[in-house]
Amino acid sequence: MELKAKLVQVLPMQTGAGKNGTDWKKQDVILETEGQYPKKVCVSIWGDKINPSQLQPGNMLNVSFDIESREYNGRWYTDVKAWKVEMAGSAPSNTSGNNNGGNNYNAQRAPMEVPAADPTKEDLPF
Repeated sequence: MELKAKLVQVLPMQTGAGKNGTDWKKQDVILETEGQYPKKVCVSIWGDKINPSQLQPGNMLNVSFDIESREYNGRWYTDVKAWKVEMAGSAPSNTSGNNNGGNNYNAQRAPMEVPAADPTKEDLPF
């Protein structure tokens, strides 16, 4: 999934060691969506995906993420984990000549013109 939103808050970085002894770090950030009814979303960024130069309040970010829920002691917890974070507008936008199999979700499409119906013609096959 992808989200374009404004970074409104950077929470303190969390660090620790896993069961296997490797160190980890996690940066939670609060993003605010655009639109008439903006929503705030807490997104976790892990390890080498953390780029302090991007994580400045007020920056517009494009965030690719996964949502995962898990159960612990009878309660459910949901994580929004970023797997790619870019400054909005820094990445080249997709064009109709792209190589992504025609799945161009970012392109704006021109409205289709529908010819006016001729009331004297019946186009029903029965």
